[in-house]
Amino acid sequence: MKMSKDLELSPSQKLELIGKIKSSRAYAKAYEDTEFMQKKDLRPVRLQLELLKPEMILREHKIRSTIVVFGSARVISGHDARLQLEECRIQASTQPKSAALRRRLKRAQLRLQQSKYYEEARRFAALISRAQQTDKTLEFVIVTGGGPGIMEAANRGAWDTGSKSIGLNITLPHEQNPNPYISPELSFQFHYFSLRKMHFMMRAKALVAFPGGYGTLDELFETLTLVQTGKKRPLPIVLFGKDFWTRAVNFEFLAQEGVISWEDTKLFKIVEHAEEGWEHIRRFWKQRQALEAVKVQEQV
Repeated sequence: MKMSKDLELSPSQKLELIGKIKSSRAYAKAYEDTEFMQKKDLRPVRLQLELLKPEMILREHKIRSTIVVFGSARVISGHDARLQLEECRIQASTQPKSAALRRRLKRAQLRLQQSKYYEEARRFAALISRAQQTDKTLEFVIVTGGGPGIMEAANRGAWDTGSKSIGLNITLPHEQNPNPYISPELSFQFHYFSLRKMHFMMRAKALVAFPGGYGTLDELFETLTLVQTGKKRPLPIVLFGKDFWTRAVNFEFLAQEGVISWEDTKLFKIVEHAEEGWEHIRRFWKQRQALEAVKVQEQV
């Protein structure tokens, strides 16, 4: 509608128009405009933010190095596994001919067998956290994917000792809550898998993999590839559970076929118990420090 140049707006009209201007999306500051920040063209900015935010917070909390723990989200504690098994037995006894209940009972029995990995991950994280964290030093801080299962067990082990631990959650189609044992100030949520993977590796002084599925295998093989290709300095890669790993991945067959070298089969160590894993990591870095000290002396 055409307005007369001589028309004067009343104070209330001016306020109304100013309000419309200030409430428009165009007037919002770019970094406060959520809809704008979600646009496809802003992906590089979002990637940078996911790199910067966790990095700045970790520096603020003086996190110097980490131990990365991966493993299945489906493995549960011995306590929970026994409760589930008892419930399944009761249900199966009421309907002994139900194939579905028999399958559920079999899964519950398997979960109880697998719960040893939950308990070992918890012990391992407690062992390292108790040995390495002090009021002044935050070395070898446990970091996980922040979810349930083995991730929960590792965060819980640190929590048992009153130590800090980190969780790097990822947004998934099915909502995944962070486990309750992560230090709240060190719990992060990612949209991009690539940035999450970078943060797993940036401070990592060891990678520890318990039995797991595609996610665990993805992280394990990415780390093996980074070390094999020299993109990351060698670090201890520890696999818990000989029976699982020798059946899940036939590394010897890969070497026999010539698709990896026999030296590549030495990039990792398979262990059974928390003490073995921690001793391997400790010995690795003790030897590395000794070698670096020799190099310094040679340069003098």
